[in-house]
Amino acid sequence: MTEYVEQIQIGEGGGLLYPLLPLRDIVVFPYMVTPLFVGRPKSIRALEGAMEKDKTVFLVTQKDAKIDDPEAGDVYEIGTLGQVIQLLKLPDGTVKVLVEGKGRGRIAAFVERDDCLFVEVEELPDRPSDSPEVEALLRSVTDSFENYVNLSKKVPPEMVSSVAGIDDPGRLADTIIAHLNVRITDKQDILAMADPRERLEQLLTLMERESEILQIEKKIRGRVKSQMERSQKEYYLNEQMRAIQKELGEKDEFKQELRELEEKIRKKGMSKEGTDKALGELRKLKMMSPMSAEASVVRNYLDWLVSLPWKKGTKDCLDIGRAEDILESDHYGLEKVKERILEYLAVQALVKKIKGPILCLVGPPGVGKTSLGRSIAKALGRKFSRISLGGVRDEAEIRGHRRTYIGAMPGKIIQGLRKSGVKNPVILMDEIDKLSTDFRGDPSSALLEVLDPEQNSTFGDHFLDVEYDLSNVLFVATANTLFSIPRPLLDRMEVIRIEGYTEEEKAAIARRYLLAKQLEAHGLSPERVSFTDAAFYEIIRRFTREAGVRNLEREIANVCRKIAREVVRSRDKEKRFNIGAQQVKKYLGVPRYSYGVKEDEDRIGLVTGLAWTEVGGEILTIETAVLPGQGKLTVTGKLGDVMRESAQAAMSYVRSRWRELGLEPDFYHKLDIHIHVPEGAIPKDGPSAGITMATALASALTGRPVDRNLAMTGEITLRGRVLPIGGLKEKLLAAKRAGISKVLIPLDNEKNLEEVPPNILKALTVIPVGHMDQVLEEALMVVVPVSPLPPPSDLTVEIEDRVRH
Repeated sequence: MTEYVEQIQIGEGGGLLYPLLPLRDIVVFPYMVTPLFVGRPKSIRALEGAMEKDKTVFLVTQKDAKIDDPEAGDVYEIGTLGQVIQLLKLPDGTVKVLVEGKGRGRIAAFVERDDCLFVEVEELPDRPSDSPEVEALLRSVTDSFENYVNLSKKVPPEMVSSVAGIDDPGRLADTIIAHLNVRITDKQDILAMADPRERLEQLLTLMERESEILQIEKKIRGRVKSQMERSQKEYYLNEQMRAIQKELGEKDEFKQELRELEEKIRKKGMSKEGTDKALGELRKLKMMSPMSAEASVVRNYLDWLVSLPWKKGTKDCLDIGRAEDILESDHYGLEKVKERILEYLAVQALVKKIKGPILCLVGPPGVGKTSLGRSIAKALGRKFSRISLGGVRDEAEIRGHRRTYIGAMPGKIIQGLRKSGVKNPVILMDEIDKLSTDFRGDPSSALLEVLDPEQNSTFGDHFLDVEYDLSNVLFVATANTLFSIPRPLLDRMEVIRIEGYTEEEKAAIARRYLLAKQLEAHGLSPERVSFTDAAFYEIIRRFTREAGVRNLEREIANVCRKIAREVVRSRDKEKRFNIGAQQVKKYLGVPRYSYGVKEDEDRIGLVTGLAWTEVGGEILTIETAVLPGQGKLTVTGKLGDVMRESAQAAMSYVRSRWRELGLEPDFYHKLDIHIHVPEGAIPKDGPSAGITMATALASALTGRPVDRNLAMTGEITLRGRVLPIGGLKEKLLAAKRAGISKVLIPLDNEKNLEEVPPNILKALTVIPVGHMDQVLEEALMVVVPVSPLPPPSDLTVEIEDRVRH
């Protein structure tokens, strides 16, 4: 190696050749003693070559510290000639070397060998500089370095005294820059300066900048320390972050979020009012600290604005045939609702846009009101959102909270729209009749704007504080009764009544939907388990009493559980189960309910009436007894006020017709009349038993029996007119179920026969009547000539004898 080094000491350019030692992330300056750890083979070979000659090596910094085998273009041009003071080989193969910088040099040429790299170096001596300006720079640099040392904790204080004894400008600059915590590029720039004056000026600029940064860090540390003394560790961390952000400005991430938020606002397609409001709030947010509470409120508000569907909507499926198939497959019966939805689709197909109707489905529990809302959305091809209003008593649940309140949120309407993601969903407002009112406001009054097609295009939510168009939404409300809904709110909705299902409809629903659903839920197959129609009717009549089908489904599930138990216990895995009426009694036990049947014979003073209940139609037996007394009328059977008034009206009518009935004018003076309606534990009310009571009174007073195959319903006036009633379909069904063949109905209800299923009309003889005289003519069977009343002493015996027979 010695011979090789001697041969290449002089380069082609006349400069000296030195082994090249490339450095990572460090710049070595003249007059600087630096320990280095060398691990690359070429670098170790360069040190060995230097130790064999004059221990001089050329130290130069790499431009990119990640390069393992640097070439000519990977190192800076200016470096430092260094003297190897000590070299120590470590057990892991690396070398620890202590070098001292001797002077600057510029690489003139590279001489590459396989074992190491040599460079031809042109030495760069310091230019002479002796002027008052340089002297001033020396003092300024010394003072600035002293200030820097006082602020920094990384430079030992004794360096100040060491630097103060240096008079050479170049050496002073090189000594100080070696101890500054600045970027590698800044140090390399100073190393490249041959003029000491320029070097001092650049050094002074760097120290002033670093001192300013250190002062800010000290200020932050002082602020955080004072805050730490008054709070816990978590609070300290938050305040330190706040202090840093206050000094250095907002985070780049926060600025990026604001830019993205502004882009979303401009692309969302809001109304002009909404866009202006959102941009105004965004300007406020930019001036706030991201950690402040008010910034969180504004950010939450903007998130709600940009998440609402202002333009996005679904296209209605205008195929009426498909919509009709969906409604028919999901629900049995309910013709009025289906007809209304198909009418809406037909109009929608003819015009571009119509205001969404407000439908209110009214009916007893379990008739499918809520599930019908899903079917409507499915038929229209729209998104579905359900809002439960049961127990809601705060107006803010509808209109939203104002943003001044903690935890403020929009109302249920806006929340439902955000959840659906479109501007034209079907929103089901469930249990609208269960709204409450207290000191927090009246939610039903807040719904007046929501459910008004003329106003909801400019709906105002307190939280949004901008108008939102609800005219594209199809609102469907459900209720059990109408009397609890305020009249102004009811006036804004299109009421569609679902009166409940007849026995035939319940049986059809069980056959089509409920049985298959429960068989699947209990792991049974239709091939192994079948129900007869008699089984369904047995469950409907004997084990349920409802207008809907919820309890019917529960009882079918009860039977399925019993069958599943037998299937598991049975050894015959192919056993089939055919469920009839007897099997239903076996599985469900003693029947819970009984249904009325007609009388076994014609009787005096006993008339069959028809009544409507929430669970369907029932027959109502009215009994009348005539007793000796003083003209007192007694009505029993837990009757309401309306029914008692009907009894009084019936009595007044009979008294007014004494001549036609063959009675004396004062027949009631010596008699007490008792009208009783059995099942006294059940409350009964309504005017439709008026003609039934009048017939019972006429039968008891005249001794003429009433046809047991006849039932009747209708309200009576004092002049004998028969007024219309409600629930005709349910009442006729009850009459058919009880085995009655002839029914008297008010003449004004004749038009309602169109709504009655044909199979019921076929089994009954329905006679419309307009006056009570027609009722008596049809009801009283035997026409017996009525003789004048005997003297008072014999009247009691006569009536008792008639009643007895």
